[in-house]
Amino acid sequence: MTPSAPAPSAAEEALRQLAAESAEGPLAGLLIADFSRVLAGPYATQLMADLGATVVKVESPAGDETRSWSPPERDGVSTYYLGINRNKYDVVLDFRDEGDRSLALELARRADVVIENFKPGGLQKFGLDYESVAAVNPAVIYASISGFGSKKGATLPGYDLIVQAASGLMSLTGSPDGPAYRSGVSVFDIMTGMQATIGILAALNHRTQTGDGQHIEVNLLSTALSAMANHSSTYVAGGTIPFRMGNAHPSLFPYEPLPASDGEIIIVAANDRQFAKLAAAIGRSHLADDERFTTTEERNRNRGELRLLLVDALAAHTAAEWFDILTDAGIACGPINTIDGGVALAERLGLDPIVQVGEGEQSVPMIRNPITFSRTQPRYDSPPPALGQDDGRIRAWLSGTPDHSDGGFAND
Repeated sequence: MTPSAPAPSAAEEALRQLAAESAEGPLAGLLIADFSRVLAGPYATQLMADLGATVVKVESPAGDETRSWSPPERDGVSTYYLGINRNKYDVVLDFRDEGDRSLALELARRADVVIENFKPGGLQKFGLDYESVAAVNPAVIYASISGFGSKKGATLPGYDLIVQAASGLMSLTGSPDGPAYRSGVSVFDIMTGMQATIGILAALNHRTQTGDGQHIEVNLLSTALSAMANHSSTYVAGGTIPFRMGNAHPSLFPYEPLPASDGEIIIVAANDRQFAKLAAAIGRSHLADDERFTTTEERNRNRGELRLLLVDALAAHTAAEWFDILTDAGIACGPINTIDGGVALAERLGLDPIVQVGEGEQSVPMIRNPITFSRTQPRYDSPPPALGQDDGRIRAWLSGTPDHSDGGFAND
């Protein structure tokens, strides 16, 4: 007679039920311990939570700083925080407290992934650094996010604005004769969060093949140099330092806003065929045969003359009229919208950009995850959690003593 398998422990049963709450999505079954805060890390874990991973957000008693970054706010909560923390559980653990440190290490021991953005080495004094966690969880994927890496830049503060300046991005942003500008979005925080996600998924695949965990490091400066792509290559491969050109593109024209009779419209003609179509659509077909404009190189060299001719032609209609005319002609163009216009455009195009996260009065309208799957769609189950919202359940789960008063960690 085959012996029966031992009954699961209370902690194992709680974990099974917890995973069942996030059972849908391509990352269902993964447990992520999120020791990060502000933007890059929380953005990464929200992406993975949307895709089915179980994310436990660990906060200090003071909470994630973005909770108080307002205005604007919704029902007293910063919209900054709301935008990057859905589909997560939340527990408050004070790493200065021995008992809370033990629970944090237990969470890391059980997790498939740990993600953190303390200053490099900052978790070592708490026994929550990679080496300490890997000693009890050798298969862990441990992702560290920093501003300038863990070597000589380890002590430098990693703010997106500083990296935009130090990387060279601000030297590329703004008018040629004006001051340098930051991007209107914390682009390198967001991109670093995406790089962290890519690294985690790659490491998980490697673990599936080998059983080995590993330490992943991403930093804002390296992300910035990679993300500036053609501009970085201009210097590294071409020996030329690019400079800011306002809204112009260094290698393409037209590829910028151009004035119509009432305002500007973005127009792109990225090759000779597209330029010929543009010339015909604006009633200037002869421009495509003008030796000054027949090739990309010539259009770049003579962009000042060509711009004057295009502006003259575009004065015949409004920006909205040109958008319809050029779109019908198959020419890439676009309005210059505010955020509400961008959302409205996505709605008109059937992209359904807004989703209601959660149910009833507690639901929060948020921007949809940008990935569409044919089989395993992102989930939008729970709005961003209140500070310590799941304290009792998670502490009971980690200590192996389910809280029967609320049905354990598996039930809200």
